[in-house]
Amino acid sequence: MSTIEVIVAIVCAVIASTGFWTFIQSLKKSKSAETRMLMGLAHDRIMYLSMHYIKRGYITKEEYEDLITYLYEPYLELGGNGSARHIIEDQVDKLPVTSHEEWKTRKNATK
Repeated sequence: MSTIEVIVAIVCAVIASTGFWTFIQSLKKSKSAETRMLMGLAHDRIMYLSMHYIKRGYITKEEYEDLITYLYEPYLELGGNGSARHIIEDQVDKLPVTSHEEWKTRKNATK
């Protein structure tokens, strides 16, 4: 038997083994749990920040960009939608956008 035949036989034996497939399934299950956890955390943060901006009545450009770029878009890429999508598209996207300077002026005026 040649070296190549031995290597092929070993690779086939490993792939056919139950332990190998159990290991692959555990990796898949772990990633699935991690993905669900990340989606849950992103959903919670999207909802929390969105409600804060809605209650306040406006959003700064920087806040909007951070919310969309770092939370909402990755959340959608992972397959998220539902209430987070509705709150962004139906409410946050319709908020007046102010500059950071205007926000500071408003904040100081309320003190």
